[in-house]
This record gives sequence, C-alpha cells and structure tokens, in this order.
Amino acid sequence: MRASGVWKLYASGTSTVEAVRGVNVSLGAGEMVAIMGPSGCGKTTLLNVLSGIDVPSAGDVNVNGLPLFGISDNERTTMRSKHLGFIFQDFNLLPVLSAVENVELPLLLLGTSASEARNRALEALNDVGLGDRSQHRPAELSGGQQQRVAIARAIVHRPAVVLCDEPTGNLDSRTSTEVLALLKRINVEHQTAFLIVTHDSGIADLCDRILYMEDGLIVKDSLRSEEE
Repeated sequence: MRASGVWKLYASGTSTVEAVRGVNVSLGAGEMVAIMGPSGCGKTTLLNVLSGIDVPSAGDVNVNGLPLFGISDNERTTMRSKHLGFIFQDFNLLPVLSAVENVELPLLLLGTSASEARNRALEALNDVGLGDRSQHRPAELSGGQQQRVAIARAIVHRPAVVLCDEPTGNLDSRTSTEVLALLKRINVEHQTAFLIVTHDSGIADLCDRILYMEDGLIVKDSLRSEEE
C-alpha cells in the first residue's frame, strides 16, 4: 500500500478543518505498522481514507499497484473486498449469523461458491483457535472470541493489507495480549501487512515501524529498533 499527498478537509461552520494534511504512507508486504498519537490528531480519519471508507480531498492511494480512488464506487468496493481486510474495536459481527457465517460472508460477496466459502471460513476459524465455536452466534461468545471471529473474517480472503482501528480497545489486558499474539502470528506466517491505529503500547512493541501523528501530520516515522 502506498499513499501520496493525502489531504482530508471538513467544513465546520464557516471554517475548514484540515484533518489530514499532505500525508505520505508506504506499507510493504509483511510489514506491521502502528499509527499513534493523541486523540483528534487524524489517525482514524487517515485510516478511513486508506481503507476507501472516506474519499480524500486530495492525494492518491494505491493497493497492490492499483488505484483506490478515481474509479467508480463499484470498482472501489471490489478493490476493498479483494485486497483489504478490516478489524474494528467493536467487532461489527452480524448478530443473527453464526461465527462461520460471519467469516464466510466476504467470500460469498466476492462470488466464491458456497462450499468453498464454508471450507475456507472453517479453516480461518481453526487458524484463530475457534474451530469448535463455528456454529455459535456472537452473543454466545466472549469479547476475545468475537474479536477472533472478526480477525478470521478479515483474513479469510487473503488480503494484502489488514487495517485495524483500536483492535484491543474493548478487551481486558489478558485477552488483549492473546489477540496481539494472534495478529503477530498471522503477520509472520502469512506475510499479511497490518496497519494499526492504536493507543496500546503493547501493539506498538510488536510492530516493525511506528508512525506518530500530530495535527493531521505524520511527524515521525521510526523503526521499532530506534525506540528501544
């Protein structure tokens, strides 16, 4: 993933808020990168632009060498479905679906056959240690188990990049540690790139690089080894 000169402006009354200001970001295959900074500095706005949820006011974003903007909404939806995965603080699982049904949904939307989608979803749930909970609905799972289902859903289509917004924000410290270890294992074993907005120093400790944001700008891009 590569973003060049990304701006995101919002109108606020008679003034304009510069939420993201000329940001450049690159993320290589297999990299795990944290975005950190104070609340309101533009972290989530930047993530929303990089994910295609928001359209930038200026700048370009490319995923696997393909443009995410300057294309139709349908083309962008297909791009996001094929090349990106998403993990949120609030899990965002569909409550009426079982774990395996939640995980297979992205594949079905891509046109994968029902049998292949089910097999790959079960494989992904096994990969996150929930093979024995495949028929449970979200309400029957703990917070940590729900986040594992969300992780399985994010990786089931083998995306190039997984974008995460505070993935441990709703978890206790023990469960957070377990989820972090899982994310790192997937990162290493599958060479999946992760870009993670977080306040959690434990996540930053696992990442290859840390981007620090202030006032809509990336003010520091450092290797984790430089932090130690």
